[in-house]
Amino acid sequence: MSQLLGIIQRLMQLREQEQNGSEAPQRNFEVNGEKKCSVTYLAKTDTYMLEVYEKGKKPKTYQFDNIDMIAIEIFELLDEKSEAMR
Repeated sequence: MSQLLGIIQRLMQLREQEQNGSEAPQRNFEVNGEKKCSVTYLAKTDTYMLEVYEKGKKPKTYQFDNIDMIAIEIFELLDEKSEAMR
């Protein structure tokens, strides 16, 4: 549960950075040094853009307008146990 809370806090920081006048802030999420995804907050549409990376494949892009839904998606991407089941 604390990992999920940490993800939500990072996503909230992206929104705050945008409000402080920064250009579309971005954050990367990694597991053991391997970048799993990156998130960009788009203030104009109040959405988060999630780019998911898989070895040997082109990145896939998804948009979320709900912070909880994107946090769950990131949590599942970072969860090594569920990754072994995929």
